[in-house]
Amino acid sequence: MKKCIFAGTFDPPTVGHADMIRQCLRLFDEVVVAVLINPDKQPYFALEEREHMLSLAFSGEPRVRVRSYDGLVVDLMREEGTPFYVRGIRNGADYDYETLTQYINRSLYPELVTLYLPTTQEHLHISSSLVRNSIRFGKPVDEYVPEAARDYIKKLISEKHDQKKH
Repeated sequence: MKKCIFAGTFDPPTVGHADMIRQCLRLFDEVVVAVLINPDKQPYFALEEREHMLSLAFSGEPRVRVRSYDGLVVDLMREEGTPFYVRGIRNGADYDYETLTQYINRSLYPELVTLYLPTTQEHLHISSSLVRNSIRFGKPVDEYVPEAARDYIKKLISEKHDQKKH
C-alpha cells in the first residue's frame, strides 16, 4: 500500500488544496493530510477548525486521513512509514522554495521522495492568504473553499465577526 503526506497549515483549506488531495488519490492508496503547527504563524482559524474543514471536505473518502502534527514533516513521515511527500506548485517561486526545503528534508530523511504536482490552471490564483484577506474585508469566499466545508466556514467567520464586535 502506497501512502503519501500532503502537509500545510491549511488556514483555511482551499479548493486548490482539495484539488491537490484528489490528484494524490489518483497516485496513492492513502493520503495523510497533515495540518502542521507552525510556531512562526498566527493562524486565523484554530487547529481543530482547520482539521474539521478538511474532514468535511473529504468525509466520503476513506483513503484520506486528516491529522495534525507539531514537528518536522520528516519526523511525521517516519512515524507514518512513508517516504512520499507531495507538494503543490503554483509558480517558480513555489518551486524554488520547495526545492530548497527538499534538500534540507532529504538530509534529515534520506529515503524522502518529494513529488511536485502542478496546480491546475483554474486554481493558480487561489491561496489561503487570498481567502483570509477576503474574509477580513467581508468579501465572499465560496468559490475559493471546498463546497462541503462552506457552511462551517461561514459559521466560523460569523462567530469571529461577532467576537470582534464585543
